[in-house]
Amino acid sequence: MFSVYILTYNEAGDIGPCLASILPWCDDVIVVDSFSTDATVDIAHSHNVKVVQHAFASHGQQRTWMLKEVDTVHPWVYILEADERMTPELYAECCAAVAQDQYIGYYVAERVLFMNRWIRHCTQYPRYQMRLFRKDRVWFTDYGHTEREVCDGPTSFLQETYPHYTSGKGFSRWFEKHNRYSTDEARETLHQLETGQVHWRDLFVGSSEVVRRRALKDLSLRLPGRPLLRFLYMYFMLGGIWDGRAGLTWCILQAFYEYMILLKVWELRQERQGLS
Repeated sequence: MFSVYILTYNEAGDIGPCLASILPWCDDVIVVDSFSTDATVDIAHSHNVKVVQHAFASHGQQRTWMLKEVDTVHPWVYILEADERMTPELYAECCAAVAQDQYIGYYVAERVLFMNRWIRHCTQYPRYQMRLFRKDRVWFTDYGHTEREVCDGPTSFLQETYPHYTSGKGFSRWFEKHNRYSTDEARETLHQLETGQVHWRDLFVGSSEVVRRRALKDLSLRLPGRPLLRFLYMYFMLGGIWDGRAGLTWCILQAFYEYMILLKVWELRQERQGLS
């Protein structure tokens, strides 16, 4: 068995179905809420799960705080986002994985569901995230608007995937979230451009999809015309053209997101010049 953390902020539209996907099997579910202003907490309480609230500083800090400060019944934990779902097949594989002592954590691939369709090609499927791990052997650091895991021990990959209902709350919510995300990404982009480097070996012969994807990210930050290049890469090279209208829309939105980041990088540089 393993415990489940669910991080939330104003997830009233998703937290109910999310909890329903895990509660039939899991005996320890903790909702870690960042002081939602909607009905998220009330819905979570109605499902009789533990709810703790903690002010949000960043994704990495929030995850590390909950691992250190919020007790769980089991030493193994699974991080489930509100717009993600657990499946019976994934749960069974997770239970089999925690019964072994060979690894301290497992990556799980997401299936992005967008505009009522699984867009398999342009989302870099299979795209893995650290989801199942021993809580005393993994912690998180910040990277842009998201986080990166730090693992004290060997890790592996699960075969089953989890559905991710991105933009399930509408396009207005997507624009609102990515406006915030692009600010954090711009800061990280500027930092990487000034202090980071491209790991060419990892890009071509990295040990896993995660390592290769991160090296590609470091390279992409340095390419001219990033928004256009990202669209061409996702739509034609990855095969978004085969994902129909949903794939085209997804690729356009991701290119627009890249443009938002570039604009905010420009703003940050202007602010620095004004202070110098």
